Amino acid sequence: MRTWCDWTIRHLGRIGVLALVSGLGVSTVQAASLDAALLPKIQAATFEVVQAKPTSDSLSYEKPLPLDLLPYQERTDKYYSIGTAFAIGHNRYVTAAHVLLVGADSLWGQPELRDTAGHVYPIDKIEKFDLRKDFVVFSLAGSPGDATLDLDTKPTLNTAVYAVGNALGTGVVIRDGLYTSDTPEQQDGAWKWMRFSAAASPGNSGGPLLDKDGKVIGAVLMKSANENLNYALPIREVLDAPDGKAVMDTRIAYELDLFDTVQNSDLKTQFALPAGLSDFYREFQKRIDANSDAQLKALLARESANLFPNGAGSARLLHEQTVLNGFPSLIVRGSDGEWGRTGTQSQYFTLDGNGYVRVGAAGRSGLIRIRRPDGMDAAKFYGDAKTRMDLLARTGLFKRDVASEKVKITSLGKPILESTHVDRWQRPWQVAAWSLPYANALVVAYSLPTPDGCVMLVRFTPPSHQHDTMLDLDELSSFVHVTYEGTLAQWKDFLGKPALQPAALRNIRIDYDYGHRFNYTSQRVAFSYPSSVQAIKPDNLLWLGFSFFLDGGKPVWDVGDVNIWKDTASEDHDNVNVQRYIAPPSGLDDDMSSRWRKLSEKQYPYNAVARYEDDLMKINAVVAPAASGSQPSTVLYTAFYGTAGTQPQADMKDKLDLLTKDMRVIEH
Repeated sequence: MRTWCDWTIRHLGRIGVLALVSGLGVSTVQAASLDAALLPKIQAATFEVVQAKPTSDSLSYEKPLPLDLLPYQERTDKYYSIGTAFAIGHNRYVTAAHVLLVGADSLWGQPELRDTAGHVYPIDKIEKFDLRKDFVVFSLAGSPGDATLDLDTKPTLNTAVYAVGNALGTGVVIRDGLYTSDTPEQQDGAWKWMRFSAAASPGNSGGPLLDKDGKVIGAVLMKSANENLNYALPIREVLDAPDGKAVMDTRIAYELDLFDTVQNSDLKTQFALPAGLSDFYREFQKRIDANSDAQLKALLARESANLFPNGAGSARLLHEQTVLNGFPSLIVRGSDGEWGRTGTQSQYFTLDGNGYVRVGAAGRSGLIRIRRPDGMDAAKFYGDAKTRMDLLARTGLFKRDVASEKVKITSLGKPILESTHVDRWQRPWQVAAWSLPYANALVVAYSLPTPDGCVMLVRFTPPSHQHDTMLDLDELSSFVHVTYEGTLAQWKDFLGKPALQPAALRNIRIDYDYGHRFNYTSQRVAFSYPSSVQAIKPDNLLWLGFSFFLDGGKPVWDVGDVNIWKDTASEDHDNVNVQRYIAPPSGLDDDMSSRWRKLSEKQYPYNAVARYEDDLMKINAVVAPAASGSQPSTVLYTAFYGTAGTQPQADMKDKLDLLTKDMRVIEH
């Protein structure tokens, strides 16, 4: 995800942050010492920058939106007010670059200017643009008149100034203060910001800063975060900028929710102007997206030696016991350099038909697991992105604020795009994006099919950040740790859909005959057991515990744990389990070394002797590969049987023997 380092292009903390309240009428507040005769000219040459509200809504709500609770002006205005602009010559206007960029890939209309009479004028050509200095000069397709503001390129410090702008979207106002100082811009002092004490509010961005004679001395751009001193770009910087160029010279940072490293780069590029607004946006976005591509590539190359599964910090995760998780997690690197799982906390929401949704967080993304309701057709669930997202919407995750009420969104409708992403472990993610027109935002979801439903990565993003967001999620998807689970009935549906399955399942065969026998065969281990060990029926719950481990020195994502629960509602936790263990390298972890020694020597609890723990009788045995020369095996498997209540050793051993009778460890 890219972040802007240069203050001139930050979206948060700005004066020009979107104001959802706008006004057709204009109220002018007169500063005491500004000549009233100047006001009509200032009024005529200063404009709101607006975008048209969406005329249609693809969302569904739990009830009609209570729009009558909104102020009259807000609910009747056809536009959102996003900033201020002013005229500096015949058909020549200035606003903040970040105000203009709100329109990039926007779900609202393109930015336009609105005058004091409420007339709206489309932008025609972009004439000058500077991303770092945060200004744009443009022309209009129609003429709101010939009024322009006079300019002063040599303002005097410690004199009265007046900030003119669309304050909070309620019309153009004028507020007074002092021009207090000049301060170097933050990156390398290429120019100096003007600092002033006149009040500025959301919507002021792009408006003129005037001297006592009503002349423009700067363009209002930023609000100080910690004090009542705001920032303006001297108007001479606008005038001296080259005509016919869009200049992009700024510092941008790129970071991933996997580690603390940040990739900083200086974006230095330009393209020719004048250009129509759509062409301008296209050329601008092309360069921003290309820079994101390059930054991510550079970040991953920089981290390659220590990027999971590489580096010493990956060793513990690659050798630990497979973990069965009912909720997915994200693999991240801690401050100690060790890779581990995070994001396992979640909130649970019940659906009909034994379905549920669990919602957690992993960095800037939502991490979600959906269990498909029993009555829902599998083909519809896997094949229809709207169906999956509607289940998520039932949780109340999506709400729209209207005045004092939060109205639940019950459906996002059809996605505006769909595709498939295959991660580095050859897992197919179903990608979809939905629009939230009222918020000018997208919901992007990556959905990984599982036998019982799916696992999702979800992120909200501005439309102009869609490419950037999908770059992130493409990479993050490879770091999701997930257990594949489902009833045997659900597995039957899932195994019949190869396109939904990870590549690892191509080497695994799962067969079962209800009431008779369960069989599991992979390139690593094979086992089977009759129904006399544990009843084999449609509501058996099969968990395949996938993990990351080394196979011949190569990292793989494969099954390390097979667990079959007696049924989904069992309170006694009867289950059969076959689990893989790998010899840890020396010095990695005392606990791992101790467990491996017990496994190798078949010590307790791996000695085929039944024990009673946690209201469950348990028995384990170790199964090794067939002898292969004089070298000891680096891979061992355990077979486990557990059942409720106390049971005789002989009965437990008989069950274990049936489980291990045909068990073969194929790998070495």
